[in-house]
Amino acid sequence: MKISTEIGSAAHLIGEERAIESLAKAGFDAWDFSMFDMCRYDWSRKVFLPSDHPLASTDYLKFARKLKQIGLDNGIVCNQSHAPFPSSVAIRPFLKRAIECTAEAGGKICIIHPENDRSAEENAEMYLELLPFAKECGVKIATENMWNWDNEKGEACFAACATSESFLEHLHAVDDPSFVACLDLGHAEMKGAGSGAAAMIRALGSKLEALHIHDNDRIHDSHHLPFSMKIDFGEIVSALKEIGYGGYFTLEADAYLKKYAKDDVCKGVKKMAESAKRLAAMFEKESL
Repeated sequence: MKISTEIGSAAHLIGEERAIESLAKAGFDAWDFSMFDMCRYDWSRKVFLPSDHPLASTDYLKFARKLKQIGLDNGIVCNQSHAPFPSSVAIRPFLKRAIECTAEAGGKICIIHPENDRSAEENAEMYLELLPFAKECGVKIATENMWNWDNEKGEACFAACATSESFLEHLHAVDDPSFVACLDLGHAEMKGAGSGAAAMIRALGSKLEALHIHDNDRIHDSHHLPFSMKIDFGEIVSALKEIGYGGYFTLEADAYLKKYAKDDVCKGVKKMAESAKRLAAMFEKESL
């Protein structure tokens, strides 16, 4: 089983170029192209802000190609990407840009969030609009399980794709081989949010082609290192083995690196790789 991780958290400290190099040195097989800086969203005012990041410039494809080459020079590839969000109408041009950059970087899947409070049919309109372009680029689009927050209960609550039923409704509403599932294990394990990761893995079956792996206290969306909090990864690995999952084990433990100083990022990335390798070893040893 091959391992990967998002590059966004390391890139904020040392830049994308050095982040990819550090992943390779740590033993990752691939990198997940984080594109959140393509456009910045102010959650308090609910507006998009200008960005001076290379992905926001006219040379965004040149930057994607540069990162691809750095990866290849260091023996790793881009396996998937994460488009900026939230996926409102205002951001649609950037979603197409994210698909383009995925293709240029060599990635095969671009994760694009559904809108939390829209139905499967409403979210399908967005995905069906983007899919022809994605196919031209040779990229699949993956939707992801989301969550909302119930302030009264102090726990997560339903959002698009949060349950097995909602996830399958989204997949069936689009009904295209190039539209697949990315299961965020942390989201699935949040109390009140969904059906639980293992159950969702079994329900999604062969449509599950990508993962976001991280740990939490089963209440908050903590995005910490696997095996550091309360999620039972043994049960999850068993379910992945049952369905014959053949994708990457991709970490999204972006909160973990926040405790590291710029000069120590490589140490943190190495710890992340050790965690991912532990999961991969569990998968390889799991018997059907």
